[in-house]
Amino acid sequence: MQAFSIPSDSMQNTLQQGDRVLVDKLTPWFGSEPERGEVVVFHDPDNWLAGEPTANPNALQTVLSWIGLMPSAEEKDLIKRVIGVGGDTIQCKGTGPLTVNGKALNEPYVYPGNTPCSVDEDGGQFKVKVPKGMIWVMGDHRQNSRDSRYNQMDKHHGMVPVDKVVGRAIVKAWPINRWGTLPVPDTFGQTGLSDQAAAAVTSPAAVALVGAVPLVLVRRKRKSSK
Repeated sequence: MQAFSIPSDSMQNTLQQGDRVLVDKLTPWFGSEPERGEVVVFHDPDNWLAGEPTANPNALQTVLSWIGLMPSAEEKDLIKRVIGVGGDTIQCKGTGPLTVNGKALNEPYVYPGNTPCSVDEDGGQFKVKVPKGMIWVMGDHRQNSRDSRYNQMDKHHGMVPVDKVVGRAIVKAWPINRWGTLPVPDTFGQTGLSDQAAAAVTSPAAVALVGAVPLVLVRRKRKSSK
């Protein structure tokens, strides 16, 4: 596990600037890949953070990064929600809804007052197919997130290589009044969204955490299609 501090408002209201999240970094070692709906931390795939200010960690963050519980200030990482995985076709028309493989998503996590899709032509309107080994990510604060939509001119065309993913954020750990899990929203399990076989994988790191914090709903679930 590793703690990450949320540096921006791009994932509001799911995550607020200054929140600390716990990220499961162990599961990818066992061959698990990111799934739709998960909130993931990933290394900057192609200079997405160009021009962003450098973090100025406080003393506690410096100590935690030294012992490996938080990333160093030099690491350039982002946090977004996985919308599509390899083989998916994702589309935004008008203000939405956002569709994955032709199925409209019900997205209650989108920031209040935002529309699921943006009407701007600088990436807000799109139709893409995600290559194998890649994911398409978007922030929950749709009108305040520079995500896959606005990086389609980079070498990956806005996609994030799976090998750039650090891990899945599973818990909001701090501040204590915002403690809670980060489950996959129900909309990503709807019939017809995926042609993947049914499976369920429990995070080994999450199992190790159960003795320390009362985690529930940490399991990754692949919904079966019919």
